[in-house]
Amino acid sequence: MRRMRRTAALRGLRRETLVSAADLIYPIFVVERPEAGGPIASMPGIERFTVDTMAREIEQASAAGIRSVLLFGIPAHKDARGSQAYAEGGVIASAIRRAREVKEDLVVIADVCLCEYTDHGHCGIVDREAIDNDATLELLAQASVVYAQAGADLVAPSGMMDGMVAAIRSALDDAGKPDVGVLSYAVKYASSFYGPFRDAAECAPRFGDRRAYQMDPANAREALGEARLDVEEGADMLMVKPAMLYLDVIRRVREAFPDVPLAAYQVSGEYSMIKAAAQNGWIDEKAAALESLTAIKRAGADAIITYFAKAAAPWLR
Repeated sequence: MRRMRRTAALRGLRRETLVSAADLIYPIFVVERPEAGGPIASMPGIERFTVDTMAREIEQASAAGIRSVLLFGIPAHKDARGSQAYAEGGVIASAIRRAREVKEDLVVIADVCLCEYTDHGHCGIVDREAIDNDATLELLAQASVVYAQAGADLVAPSGMMDGMVAAIRSALDDAGKPDVGVLSYAVKYASSFYGPFRDAAECAPRFGDRRAYQMDPANAREALGEARLDVEEGADMLMVKPAMLYLDVIRRVREAFPDVPLAAYQVSGEYSMIKAAAQNGWIDEKAAALESLTAIKRAGADAIITYFAKAAAPWLR
């Protein structure tokens, strides 16, 4: 067996899993208030951008080989119904239009959730500290139509509301946007590794937690049920989130739905662990990042959402 491991060229000949820049989706945080922009302390190397400064970031990422971005918005004003999530002049709609101007052939994906836009930080409409699932569906559908009209290629509902894919698909079709796809956060766990993201998006819940609508980390079979429902409701692509700690789940979903494109999200905590260890000199950042991306691809993901995307793209050439 060692004969084919002797040199880098020989190892390349038998390499089974290849990751390319085209596999990577780059998450970008877009703020409405310029003073809210800048570096994110808990995510070294990652920043929040305004709609204007985002343009340069997209140009640089595209030059590095990145073909897809996932946009998250942080509005200047938040309220109980997350009204800025579905405002036609809101931060995300504006960011989508700007991204489309900067790079016409860029795949623009818009996250669809209320948590960044509500003053309570939950992913839906709150009724006496409980989430009103069906009332939330109406707003997610409305936001999806706004993003589609702004130029999004895919909308990505992440709130784990029951029936969200069906509601969004129906709304898009009724609005004359049948070509806009749905990338569903079908399998999203109530993970402790979202902490840095909540700093970045200013969306930590003001009360309680999200365990009543996100999945229990102990469950794997349940993931197949979630994915099956979303496929039946019209999802064009599925997602497992987080990625590194749920490689077994990625594999299960891949095997259960071999013909459905599958993404996996290397979340903020997974990214920040590698960055922190590297900054302390405990691991080699480039080697660890590439190994983690290879593991996610090897598990069965077609696309990887990762904060390493911009840095990793040149490494993969």
